[in-house]
Amino acid sequence: MTTEQRLRSLPEIIRNVDNLYEGDLIHYFRIVFFQAKNLNNPYHNFRHLTHITWLCYQACLFYEKELSAWQMRNLLMAALFHDYGHSGVFGRDDLNIAIAITSLKKCVLAKDRHSLPEIFYLIRASEYPRPIPPEKLELGAQILCDADLSQVLSKAWLQQNIFGLAKESGKSPLEMIKRQIFFLKKMKFATAWAQQTFPPEMIREKVRETEALLQILSDQN
Repeated sequence: MTTEQRLRSLPEIIRNVDNLYEGDLIHYFRIVFFQAKNLNNPYHNFRHLTHITWLCYQACLFYEKELSAWQMRNLLMAALFHDYGHSGVFGRDDLNIAIAITSLKKCVLAKDRHSLPEIFYLIRASEYPRPIPPEKLELGAQILCDADLSQVLSKAWLQQNIFGLAKESGKSPLEMIKRQIFFLKKMKFATAWAQQTFPPEMIREKVRETEALLQILSDQN
């Protein structure tokens, strides 16, 4: 069965219906759903946390022979918690990382305590700007960073990346569109999974789309 044939819904991923990774994520999903304070943030919200987790699951399918069941579990836990409790304010992302790590420490299951150093490594790698270049990271951290980077290519990018990030960074949506063009033109993925899932032509098409929107919004006629 190919990766495309095994696309799963969020509940299926949380329950691990494919028996792909170790255990399930029910406990941690409930913590996020009921306790996270950032679920309605403009960008770093519930959709962001769960979409990153969904993407990382697709990467786990792609790297099924390279990653162990425990490595996959650690990656998915890191994805679900990487922006847990995010302040919703752009800048000092190290503080947001610290909140995520502290929050996970408080709710970690006994069976996952031995994995905390690895999970924390993955979460820290997602800090933005990146503290370590993605190409120097381990595979799991590269996947998480690529999933995070890919958000501008999602179907919800206008709401999330333009209006959402504009709100969190104190910029106007128009200024954010201009910034996204520059961001897209520099975009480079570290993993074979992301390079295949988000090929160069997809990025170029998003640049064209963004430039067309900017032209419409800037047209004085």
